[in-house]
Amino acid sequence: MQAKASWVSVSPERRKPMIEIQNITKKFENLTALSEVSANMEEGHVFGLIGTNGAGKSTLLRTVCGIYAPDEGQVLIDGLPVYENPEAKAKLFYISDDQYFFPNGTPLDMVRFYQTVYPAFRTERFEHLMNALKLDKKQKINTFSKGMKKQLSVMLGICSGTKYLLCDETFDGLDPVIRQAIKRLFIREMEENGLTPIIASHNLRELEDICEHVGLLHKGGILFSKDLEHMKLGIFKLQCVLKNQEQLAVLEQQFPVLQREKRGSLFTLTLRGDKEAINALMQRMEPVFWELLPLTLEEIFISETEVQGYDFKELYL
Repeated sequence: MQAKASWVSVSPERRKPMIEIQNITKKFENLTALSEVSANMEEGHVFGLIGTNGAGKSTLLRTVCGIYAPDEGQVLIDGLPVYENPEAKAKLFYISDDQYFFPNGTPLDMVRFYQTVYPAFRTERFEHLMNALKLDKKQKINTFSKGMKKQLSVMLGICSGTKYLLCDETFDGLDPVIRQAIKRLFIREMEENGLTPIIASHNLRELEDICEHVGLLHKGGILFSKDLEHMKLGIFKLQCVLKNQEQLAVLEQQFPVLQREKRGSLFTLTLRGDKEAINALMQRMEPVFWELLPLTLEEIFISETEVQGYDFKELYL
């Protein structure tokens, strides 16, 4: 393990802009919330942090934001240690699962506060988004529903003018229309203003259509952190009706079979390998029926976690 974080760091000019989590451990008395966690979250990409409730997602985000000091390791924001470092913290906006608002405060009160913290806060953009969502900027926030408070938190974060937006269960409590609208808003902000969202969730389906890189956190540790598109390129679902058992044996000899299911005469195989090579083999064998399909994020994680020795279904029940 590394020693505790220090102020000695590599010059930002020599680093690729990103959030670097370097072997951090965080304990609360006898509870180890994070254990030797390492991951890189590159600028300009959506990073999805997946994990069950209690896996350590919120603790990790709060450590990344500099709210918590890691007991070991360090977090660097564009090469700068984040803990007790205003310059690094100015690059971040954190949307917690239970975002704090001033008692009896209004959205305008929160804007005035964040303007003092984030000089680049975009007030006109905020007012435009509030009007688009039909939220009253002068209404007391304690009268808002849970979903309305979530929307307000996202609008404040997007308009803060920061490079990195850390979201903890941001889509929880939002209806499907608003969820899709916020995802589109994230993409637009990435294209126009260089925003980098880091989204923590226990819901895999919520992140599948937006995340480019995903990390699985379980019991305080990262099981893996991988590029989603790269993962999809090397693993496929094959549905087929074969002529005989010999054809199944050939398939299993040629490609690693991660999962196999059979319903009647229909086999569903999760294979690791090259798409063109799988297609070529199936064309040569000429089975009764076959179809090669891409995997969902959930199916990919099931396969990847089983390789790591974990039962994915048990993790996410």
